Amino acid sequence: MAITVVAVLIGAALAFAGAQNGWLLGPLPGFVLAVGIAYAVQWIVFIPAAITRTDRYFDLTASLTYISGTVALLLIAPELDLRSIIIGALVIIWAGRLGTFLFTRNIRSGGDDRFDDIKSSPARFLSVWTLQGLWISLTAAAAWITITSDHTSPMNWISWVGVAVWATGFGIEVIADQQKTKFKADPSNAGKFIRTGLWSVVRHPNYLGEMMLWTGVLIVALPALQGWQWVAILSPIFVVLLITKVTGIPMLDEKAKRKWGDDPEYIAYRKRTPALIPGLRG
Repeated sequence: MAITVVAVLIGAALAFAGAQNGWLLGPLPGFVLAVGIAYAVQWIVFIPAAITRTDRYFDLTASLTYISGTVALLLIAPELDLRSIIIGALVIIWAGRLGTFLFTRNIRSGGDDRFDDIKSSPARFLSVWTLQGLWISLTAAAAWITITSDHTSPMNWISWVGVAVWATGFGIEVIADQQKTKFKADPSNAGKFIRTGLWSVVRHPNYLGEMMLWTGVLIVALPALQGWQWVAILSPIFVVLLITKVTGIPMLDEKAKRKWGDDPEYIAYRKRTPALIPGLRG
């Protein structure tokens, strides 16, 4: 329960800071509305998920929340500039693609083993859904603050650099996911680890793409930020920390070590292949 409370308090602080210098929908700041939607959707879906003890719709719910929150802001914004439209499109495209991919993978695998010990405890399961609301709010902050900002500025070369960084990261993520899906679909690769394509360059190319695309979103957002709205820089920082220190690389590397830790080929692969950044060992 403590985790749930802390996640709500952090979300409230983020909403307050990001709402400064933003437009209002009646008495309600647009960014506060978006963060509220992020949490509310998770809590609503949590109810049937807890009753049936399923995590099947966890990732899909996150993607639909990104999309619904972004679309809602674009529809109710008093005024839209090109930056807001572009940054909204970047979030929607990413969420639609990744949500479809993760949901399809979940259906094939039958579930996510990370939730096996959590689903039986309603309080712990609620904390996970609440944390997802915080995760969505933090990662989407740069985009949602931009759309709800009352300050507009034309797209400049820095903005287009951000679009290019997003496109590069998105491409890396899509290609990496496709390569791994194809690898795992081949019966001859059963029980093996992937080390071809982008996976021969770094061990986690999909995460590299994820970090790059959210950095690109922030770069696009920069000219629209004022005062407390600079809290938006937490978006890519949060993504990087989550991937490198919490649920991303550490969990997958530990799982891989348990499975292939004694395999000489896997040991050699880890030694010669950087975890995330090409040319950077470790």
